[in-house]
Amino acid sequence: MRVSTYLMPKGWSLGACQIQGECGVVVSPLPLCMADAPYLVCLALVEKDGLRSMPLNGKSMSASAAPAADPGEAGLSLALELLLRLWQASDGAPLQRAAAADSLLLVELPLELMSERLPLLKAAWLASGDTGQFLAGLRSVALRGWRVAVAKYEPISFSPFD
Repeated sequence: MRVSTYLMPKGWSLGACQIQGECGVVVSPLPLCMADAPYLVCLALVEKDGLRSMPLNGKSMSASAAPAADPGEAGLSLALELLLRLWQASDGAPLQRAAAADSLLLVELPLELMSERLPLLKAAWLASGDTGQFLAGLRSVALRGWRVAVAKYEPISFSPFD
């Protein structure tokens, strides 16, 4: 069994994990049998009819794929699909971005963190609305991340989510 360390905002609870220190260092055992392939997740921080919502979608990436400067076609496809879902959801009630430029993000996560930590981060944000704490937690578990944006007469762009 290997042990991995993750930084989480102080005061967040992650079940059986130990949280220590000012930044909240989390020490969590991870079994060796977990897939090493990362998972690419597109998520949106929005408010619909005055309620917070975080729709997301994702896909597994090849473990052998070399890291690129941006998520490429896989990222474009995930962003387009999520944006179409958001557009369709706007039929029922108005939508509003909840985090300005950080409202549409793509992050690459280890599979075990995607299934264990992302739901906790999402639930905490939906309950508290603390976007700064959510973004700090997301940065601490993401291998890489990008903001998704578009400018008039320009294609969709990805900028690093640091």
